[in-house]
Amino acid sequence: MTDPFDFVATGTRGRGGSGAPRAPALRGGGLRLVEEYDALYSRFRPDSGVTRLASDGGSLALPPHGAELGRLLRTLYEQTDGGVSPLIGDRLADAGYDAGYSFTRSAPPSPARRWDRMLTWTDDGVHLSEPAVLDVGAAGKGQLVDLVLEFLMARGHQEVLVDAGGDMRRAGGGSITVALEHPYDPTSAVGTVQLGSGALCASASNRRAWGDGLHHVLDARTGRTVDTVVATWVLAEDAMTADGLCTALFLADPAVLAGTFAFDYVLIHSDGRARYSTPLAGALFT
Repeated sequence: MTDPFDFVATGTRGRGGSGAPRAPALRGGGLRLVEEYDALYSRFRPDSGVTRLASDGGSLALPPHGAELGRLLRTLYEQTDGGVSPLIGDRLADAGYDAGYSFTRSAPPSPARRWDRMLTWTDDGVHLSEPAVLDVGAAGKGQLVDLVLEFLMARGHQEVLVDAGGDMRRAGGGSITVALEHPYDPTSAVGTVQLGSGALCASASNRRAWGDGLHHVLDARTGRTVDTVVATWVLAEDAMTADGLCTALFLADPAVLAGTFAFDYVLIHSDGRARYSTPLAGALFT
């Protein structure tokens, strides 16, 4: 990337850039976009919209892209029988992944509250009938990657790559080789994939892990960490979808998700078994 710009949002560091020099004003516009997104959804900052909902409940107006995120999260909620839920935020905080990064469990595992009982997500925004910590991390980081890429392309950049903590989307000719990080050894890879124009996202239980077997992927139906899958990678057209499916693959069979979404995947179970879609049969090292 030529002259990239770094950003931090929703607890994750990211970088966006293109193959052409970037005007200074473009960096400012990109950072404003990131700040606006973070100000809505970050549960790690005291002044965000999500933090206000956690304190008071009520309604939060969202821009048009909020409707897209809500529709995807609702679909994933249904496809995983409630396992993926934006209402998992309270349970993540209970487990120690809270706004202050205490990494100390404060309450035993318990199911997240049910969507239909207290959450309404419309094209205009979200409404909570009572205070709760919303967490859009299942797909929000991917959506931010999409928004930054679309921002750069709308301003004339054709060769663009945006990467936020392992979630990336690329536009342009050719392809790049991306290593699939070993879930137990971040200095090595279990394979590689070719990324052309599209998105590659990843999720692993070794990232954001703490305590005794605690990590950031919880089953909203139980409030417990998922221990049957250790890593997922998804190739899809956009990063929001790929990001959401990475989380959903910890909780649902790929064949179930394939009935609704177009994607390719690699999935590694905790016993070492690997599953993958046919186009990625050569992605893993043997």
